[in-house]
Amino acid sequence: MSEKDAVLMAVLPEVPFEGWSRAALRSGARHAGISEAEAMALFPRGAPDLVAAFSDWADRQMLETLSLRPLDSMKTGQKVAAAVMARLDALAGHREAARRALSVLALPQNAPLGLRLLYNTVDAIWYAAGDTSTDWNFYSKRALLAAVYAATQLYWFEDRSPGAEETRAFLERRLTDVMALPKAGAELRNLADRLPNPFRFFTAMRRR
Repeated sequence: MSEKDAVLMAVLPEVPFEGWSRAALRSGARHAGISEAEAMALFPRGAPDLVAAFSDWADRQMLETLSLRPLDSMKTGQKVAAAVMARLDALAGHREAARRALSVLALPQNAPLGLRLLYNTVDAIWYAAGDTSTDWNFYSKRALLAAVYAATQLYWFEDRSPGAEETRAFLERRLTDVMALPKAGAELRNLADRLPNPFRFFTAMRRR
């Protein structure tokens, strides 16, 4: 485990009480056995850097879980559903921290970060699902999945069903709706080509 991950893991139990704050970071640093100065150097912007590290950790946990699944035997929609649920499962032990992370990302100054983190998640999901699309399909798939993932996570926050069964059913309904869209996609494609797509910016930045 990297030093950054070690501090993050030590901070997470503090977040339900302290929020994504410098107080939580200081406490996490003590538990991780590093100095406050070292912790601040790892997360110089405080809450935004902590939330970004948390999102990245959840993405990596999701991909690790998927590496153990028989994805080759699944259809695309099943792969995507498995990935979304794997990420939510990674967050399950830190539900309040995940809820508070969304509150941090909802602040106007953190909106670009929130969009970047959401893009990273849906991009990882599509690549794990074996997506090889380019051009309009590349962006449309990620934009549609971003909407589905965001809605599913909000639903999951309030779901107390065993094994998040209700969330899984909600997700499958949303994915069924999304998978049907390409059948009527010509007009949507023409419209999308005339609109700015913020995901293209993040893709370009990622490739630099």
